[in-house]
Amino acid sequence: MGLPNDDVVLIEKGKKPGETCVITINCPDKTGLGCDLCRIILEFGLYITKGDVSTDGRWCYIVLWVIPDSTMTGERWASLEERLLSVCPSCLASFYYIQQSSCSTQTPVYLLKFCCLDRKGLLHDVTHVLFDLELTIQRVKVMTTPDDKVMDLFFITDTLELLHTKKRQDETCERLNAVLGDSCISCELQLAGPEYEALQNGASALTDAESEELFSCELPEMETHTHSLSPDLTKLKQATVKIDNSLSPGHTLFQIRCVDQKGLLYDIMRTSKDCDVQISYGRYSSSVKGYRDVDLFTVHKDGGKINDPEKQNALCARLKVEMLHPLRVIITNRGPDTELLVANPVETSGKGRPCVFYDVTIALKLLGICIFSAEIWRHSTSDRQWEVYRFLLDDSCEFPLASCGAKNQIVDRVRRTLMGW
Repeated sequence: MGLPNDDVVLIEKGKKPGETCVITINCPDKTGLGCDLCRIILEFGLYITKGDVSTDGRWCYIVLWVIPDSTMTGERWASLEERLLSVCPSCLASFYYIQQSSCSTQTPVYLLKFCCLDRKGLLHDVTHVLFDLELTIQRVKVMTTPDDKVMDLFFITDTLELLHTKKRQDETCERLNAVLGDSCISCELQLAGPEYEALQNGASALTDAESEELFSCELPEMETHTHSLSPDLTKLKQATVKIDNSLSPGHTLFQIRCVDQKGLLYDIMRTSKDCDVQISYGRYSSSVKGYRDVDLFTVHKDGGKINDPEKQNALCARLKVEMLHPLRVIITNRGPDTELLVANPVETSGKGRPCVFYDVTIALKLLGICIFSAEIWRHSTSDRQWEVYRFLLDDSCEFPLASCGAKNQIVDRVRRTLMGW
């Protein structure tokens, strides 16, 4: 007998709005389960205050304490539970089934195309609707015409897997029309065709200087770039990763201390998954004076301790990079135009980081900056794939982009929003 589904994922909500909630997952283990769970929690905008992870390689028990935001209605809590349950292996599954289920079928991509009159904050308002509807943005092409009209192409997938139904499509278009109002000229939703691949293959190229700054994996080089601009962000350089093989006969202990930030546990789990490191026990301690302490008892994918000094150093360096710079933000000039570039590493599963487009557009909206065009594409380097977001910014009297101070302010605000500071 296996556990009923109701016992696999348990959510104990706080008694008052904004109070800490406890999420408990009790199910068979699988490779990358912790990463998948943390990704969903990040996607729903929940802040993990502390956590405990324990597994013997076959069964895992995870407890996460989270703080919800104002968007967590009863309907969204129910959706969160369903999403978490969807990545947990069945309690009655065999090992073969678990391995097979990890290779999920490809989710269909839909093209949302609409034309409307331009205004400040438009792109974020549309992104907010898609976020509420649990529609994931895979690619974007946004174009503004000389007569102040916007043609937006959003290539999206549905986490609820209902977008093939007329009811779900009508709901999406109705919600968008409600936000766009009288400015909406047309709104269409259909399965994506060859234009999806064409957009990917036709993505704008990066200059050598942009590529070097965005994708550098060497900390000394990264720290010379403009990733932390405000004086109070100098603490970003303070992160330590220590390895101890003496405390456990069968596990390698990673002791991590770094600045607290949004998605930190996701970044640690993602890195462990990508580096074939399995976490047998982990403790994600509460934030103290803005810092986090994380202890991870780990084994390599072959089940043994990590004894090779070269591999240890590589893992420590990789973890430190992912904690200091999980997202890269730069601003550049392309001729007379000002462009904002944001990049983040893609998981080996092919999934990008959640909510990046949402966070960047809200940061620009709060600054009063209009987006002339935007696009998302994938970029491959020698060791990994990246998701790149390009925003062509519109100069205005309220926020002139020519000054160095204004550009630094944009990078600073976008980075703060992405990191949850």
